[in-house]
Amino acid sequence: MMTRKQKKTLIRIIVAAALLALAVLLPPVRVPFEIPLFTSRLDGGIYSISPIWLYLAAYFTIGWDILWKAIRNIGHGQVFDENFLMCVATIGALVLGEISEAVGVMLFYQVGELFQSVAVGKSRRSIAQLMDIRPDTANVERDGQILEVDPDEVAVGEIIVIRPGEKVPLDGVVIEGASSLNTAALTGESAPRDVEAGGELLSGCINITGLLKAKVTKEFGQSTVAKILDLVENAASKKAKAENFITRFARYYTPAVVFAALALAVIPSLITGEWGMWVHRALTFLVISCPCALVISIPLSFFGGIGGSSAQGILVKGGNYLELLAKTETVVFDKTGTLTQGVFEVSALVPAPGVTEGELLECAALAERHSGHPIAQSLRRALGREIDPSRVADVEEVPGHGVSALVDGRRVLAGNEKLMKKEGVAFQPCAQPGTVVHVAREGQYLGCAVITDQVKPTASAAIQALRAGGIRTVMLTGDSEAVGQAVAAQLGLDEVHAQLLPGDKVERLEELLRRKREKGVLAYVGDGVNDAPVLSRADVGIAMGAMGSDAAIEAADVVLMDDDPAKLVRAMDIARKCLRIVRENIVFALGVKALFLVLGAMGRTTMWGAVFSDVGVAVIAILNATRMLKTEA
Repeated sequence: MMTRKQKKTLIRIIVAAALLALAVLLPPVRVPFEIPLFTSRLDGGIYSISPIWLYLAAYFTIGWDILWKAIRNIGHGQVFDENFLMCVATIGALVLGEISEAVGVMLFYQVGELFQSVAVGKSRRSIAQLMDIRPDTANVERDGQILEVDPDEVAVGEIIVIRPGEKVPLDGVVIEGASSLNTAALTGESAPRDVEAGGELLSGCINITGLLKAKVTKEFGQSTVAKILDLVENAASKKAKAENFITRFARYYTPAVVFAALALAVIPSLITGEWGMWVHRALTFLVISCPCALVISIPLSFFGGIGGSSAQGILVKGGNYLELLAKTETVVFDKTGTLTQGVFEVSALVPAPGVTEGELLECAALAERHSGHPIAQSLRRALGREIDPSRVADVEEVPGHGVSALVDGRRVLAGNEKLMKKEGVAFQPCAQPGTVVHVAREGQYLGCAVITDQVKPTASAAIQALRAGGIRTVMLTGDSEAVGQAVAAQLGLDEVHAQLLPGDKVERLEELLRRKREKGVLAYVGDGVNDAPVLSRADVGIAMGAMGSDAAIEAADVVLMDDDPAKLVRAMDIARKCLRIVRENIVFALGVKALFLVLGAMGRTTMWGAVFSDVGVAVIAILNATRMLKTEA
């Protein structure tokens, strides 16, 4: 959809094109009298009316704003820009009598500008879709009444009500109700997510089916939606090196070609005396030299890359980080919450001879009946049924060891090796990596349960895709060496360093940074508060946005909103596509420019050829850049 301004430009283009066509196609009108500037003399005192007035009408219809911008910019000290080039070239062509060419140059330049405007508008709308997640109001429960207030006015701990069809205004925890949530604005995933009492709510989601009551956990300024909006709004301020190069290039290039054109007009004319020919060549040279294709298409490519990424739940804080992502040669991962789910599950049951797995698991789950520890919770989940509380009595927590309880009137122990040794139970050490819970009943060893953090479903595929692309993968974790090595082997990582404190992670990262190539890029992916220093130190910091800590998201340069490691591969694909398009446009534009500049200086091309080398190349480059708005690699 075009804006009002774009529609007006389109109308001007159509009117100017019609006037130009009429001027070219109108048959000559003969009159017996002379009209200065509007007639040319024929034989026998007959004059022919020139269509110059149609050409001038077309010229000013399509070019008045360019003329005004050039005059205004000169007044502000900005002389050497594309508006100045277009004015000098077209007015010079008018003076030389190349009226149709002057109109054509201005007409096609405006066509190129319209293409640019429409392309940028499309990219802005892509990002604006993300901006639609901003909630306008929040329904807060106060003194038994539901009040509609600004989300900024809701305090942590207050109860909010979210009706079906409404946006979730603030982060919170569901205390009543069940529903499905549309999380597409945050994660880029279309599949709804079910939530019930105790579940986490992220602001920016849309409540689909049921009425929800939630307790606010973060004020609006610290909520998920506020942070996302801040990231997107500030992304455009950070330019990639390629963008900065184009800005510097245009600054020096434009005055250089103006003086080159002036030299081309004056020096040969002084030698040959053919001022008309060389001035015409100089004007053609000026039109050819306009760097529109580069100045327009390259920032558009990066802007489209940011917009395309955000549509898939990947927030890139600037075009410079897209450029770095495309050049990444080493990716360093945190483990818990990044490659693994951060949720403990029973991964193995090792019963003693004569004991079944079901018996072992039931005893462990019953003994841990009253514990809120994640290990205890994982045992109860693995059992898969409700526990009769009457079967459990006399529960005793043994700090640092485990728990002791009466289960069906018999003493059951569930804990680590220290508990078994303390109680004199003859147990079998477990070689499997993970947290091991040994179980004994009435002094008899029943076996052990191995509890591990579960690897994310997409983690293995993501690692393999990175390695297939020639990227080295490393994991830094504070977990034990055995667990770290087991996860690394399961995922196929190239290198792992375990038992690291936050300070140790920084030291290891520094070592990895020293080992990489000079122009190589190292990315770090993490989610916790302890990852913030490493995220800041890496060339590119990538944070998990859904469950990641505020500190990690703040320190990161890229945020994966749904915590999916596969999105990292997608982000790199988008970044490489963006850089590929940028390089294509640079090579194409400079190549065509160089060819036509030589031809223009030699007088081997017309003003129409100059139009193609300027506007035509710009249109082609812009169309190529708009491919970034389609995020399929």
